[in-house]
Amino acid sequence: MKTRAILVHSLEDARIAAAAAAALGVPVILASAPGAAAYLGPGWFREMTAIIAREYPGAPIAAVLDCGDKAGHAMAALGAGVAKVRFTGRKAVAAKLAEIAAAQGGEIVTGWLRALDLLEEPDPVAACRRWLARR
Repeated sequence: MKTRAILVHSLEDARIAAAAAAALGVPVILASAPGAAAYLGPGWFREMTAIIAREYPGAPIAAVLDCGDKAGHAMAALGAGVAKVRFTGRKAVAAKLAEIAAAQGGEIVTGWLRALDLLEEPDPVAACRRWLARR
C-alpha cells in the first residue's frame, strides 16, 4: 500500500490531515504546495511539522517541503533541518542533492506527487477521511 499525501497550506490544514490519519490508523504525507519553500520558507515548515509531531506522537506522519526546481531552496531546507525535500529540477542536480541529504539523514523526493489539495475543499475534514480511507 502506498502512503497517501495531502497538500497542506497552513498549520490548521496539517492538523486536519494528521487527525484524520490518526483516527483511521493510517500513515500520511503532509506535503507543502508546489514551490512553497520560496514563499513559506524552510523554518516555517520545519516548525509546523515539529508541532504536528508533538501533537501526534508516534503517528506515522511524514512531511515533504516542495522546493520546485530551485536547488538553493532545497539546500536551505536541508540546512534548516527539513528531512524530506521535493526537488523537480535536473536529474544530475537531484542526484547531488540526494547525496547531501543522505549524509544528513534526509531525503530528496523527485517526480510527481499525487495528493489531495485542501485549498479547494469545502469540508477538509471529510475530504481527508475519504482520501485516506481509499488506501
